[in-house]
Amino acid sequence: MSPEPRARTTRDVFVTGGTGYIGRRVVAALVERGHRVRALVRPASQLRLPRGCTSVIGDALDASTFSRHTAGCDTFLQLVGTPHPSPSKAAEFERVDLVSARESCRAANAEHIAHFIYLSVAQSASLMRAYVDVRTRGEALVRQFVANGPGRSATFVRPWYVLGPGHRWPYALVPFYWIMERIPSTRERARELGLVTIAQMVRTLVSSVERPPVGERIIAVPEIREA
Repeated sequence: MSPEPRARTTRDVFVTGGTGYIGRRVVAALVERGHRVRALVRPASQLRLPRGCTSVIGDALDASTFSRHTAGCDTFLQLVGTPHPSPSKAAEFERVDLVSARESCRAANAEHIAHFIYLSVAQSASLMRAYVDVRTRGEALVRQFVANGPGRSATFVRPWYVLGPGHRWPYALVPFYWIMERIPSTRERARELGLVTIAQMVRTLVSSVERPPVGERIIAVPEIREA
């Protein structure tokens, strides 16, 4: 899963959520590896993009504000999401996460982009139900995008919680994960909902850009941890 020392093929990537916690690190890594990157931003966020990235002023909740700027891109990287998701933010998931996924799919469909990468979440029937439900519906929108055009593909990246600067409290749970992974009845679930690091996420997303699949690919927690 780790990216090769150099990208073999230069990609033209359109990114939403490029100034977020994960996005700004992924954009910087893509630019450093020689990819041509355009990132959707609000006017006040332009200066948060790394040098070498082209800013596109627009609204992630309205495809008409940015769709034409995706022309010529082969990859769409959808990273928009509600920060610090919690059960109390269910309405925001619907208003931001789901609507941005829908509008991104519309833009990608209009410009016939070949590969759509969607930052989803590990599937859980009992934890963070509203968040998981919205991300599941987001995946369905991306699958419809793939079905609408020949030669299209999709990558779904499904972390649970990403550790990094400002996101360290779950380190307290590491001993519990260690125990659960050694009990046969809870081992698989602990791995599916395990913790991953921001560095692993960046490497996973960069690798996803550089190595598009044929059809659909799902990258779950165990695969992210191998990045």
